[in-house]
Amino acid sequence: VFKMAAEPTTTAVPMDTSSTASIVLGDIKANVALIRKGVATQEARFSARVLRLLARLRKQLNQGLLAKAIADFVKSKSVQTDALTLLNGESPMESDSKVAEELEVELYILILVVAFLIDSKQIPQAVRAAEYLVAHATGNQRRTADQLASRGYFFLARAHELNGTASAIRSTLLNALRTATLRQDEFSQVTLTNALLRNYLNDNLVEQAHLLVTKATFPENAANSESARYLYYLGRINAIQLEYSAAHRNLLQATRKAPRTAVGFLETAHKLAVIVEMLLGDIPERSLFRTPALRRALLPYFHLTQAVRVGDMANFNAVIQQHAASFQRDHTYTLILRLRHNVIKTGIRRICLAYSRISLADVAARLQLDSADDAEYIVAKAIRDGVIDASIDHDGGFIQSKDVLDVYATNEPQEAFHTRASFCLKLYSDSVKAMRFPPNAYRKFLETPEQRRERELQETELAQEMEGDDDPF
Repeated sequence: VFKMAAEPTTTAVPMDTSSTASIVLGDIKANVALIRKGVATQEARFSARVLRLLARLRKQLNQGLLAKAIADFVKSKSVQTDALTLLNGESPMESDSKVAEELEVELYILILVVAFLIDSKQIPQAVRAAEYLVAHATGNQRRTADQLASRGYFFLARAHELNGTASAIRSTLLNALRTATLRQDEFSQVTLTNALLRNYLNDNLVEQAHLLVTKATFPENAANSESARYLYYLGRINAIQLEYSAAHRNLLQATRKAPRTAVGFLETAHKLAVIVEMLLGDIPERSLFRTPALRRALLPYFHLTQAVRVGDMANFNAVIQQHAASFQRDHTYTLILRLRHNVIKTGIRRICLAYSRISLADVAARLQLDSADDAEYIVAKAIRDGVIDASIDHDGGFIQSKDVLDVYATNEPQEAFHTRASFCLKLYSDSVKAMRFPPNAYRKFLETPEQRRERELQETELAQEMEGDDDPF
């Protein structure tokens, strides 16, 4: 507990709001200067830096600060008037697309307005502001404004989602994605693809989301945060469509690419990854559930993992009933219900390891099945899938387990080694693709015109000397 009230300096002096406002306005001014520098140098990294600072800056915004920023940095009078109107919760006058004087700066200020309206729970006003932001960006297209325009699409999708009208902008996002693809606007492609996938999956439109993934191309040069979101959505689609190996691979890459500060995303991705790993027949490592940032969020999944590892159907059903609301909120409930077969398989495997011979009635009692016939069917399927190495005596009504083979005499070690080698090679390839180099760095290795002329002269002289030395015979 912090006892700051005991210090006379902190209790006697109130918070200086004017100094805080000047600091925030100074940050906005510095960001505007970075945007103008990026426009002058045609460098996208300055806009990327400004957008990275948005998460910290938006927490300190208020209506008065934004009004001051609009008056100071927006040069176009019409855009300035519309921005102030939107900030006050009113609708701007309908007119043709405004001609921007400094499009990038205007988009940045409008992004701050939309973020403030969303954070202050003024969702209908945020929807209007986001629509105005996107319309202003599309009406004055510039390559230097692509990153800021893509963030505008993100806020448009987010505002409509909070407003409950996400399905109404689906066609708008699809048209924008087609336009961005034709313009080779990779920033908008990345943002719109993720926004559409989130839109589809929130409405359980898995087939449409899968069709979008197969038809649309996700840029390889996307930022790590956007790539992590895309891989997470791809993992959800694959898990629902029973492609557990691909889902586990995508979710593992998503957790590795995600920023360490994105705790909420890491919690969501690890929850789904735990379920997918158990559907593959593996048990997640205990160290994952001991991670301080994830321990509390993954506690229900830890209890679920314990039930699956032991193969205890009673404990499994009790965990589902106890945490059903949490599982449904995480959109993992239907996948967890599929784990029932894994629990039964684990129980059968443990029974066959413990008993060389056991009756089907005892198997049904231990697995809480309805009858011995159900146990016979499940055991037969487990034998066919290679879960256990045993045989069923139908006349005697019992299972006869066979001797355990040496695992190193099978292909399982080779398959595990191949999987790990493939993962390392893929990680190396992604690391090479993610490397950044200084612009025009290759030019210092190129020869100058004087060096080229000197080299050509030397080659000509060398050729003439070789012609003179030729043997006449």
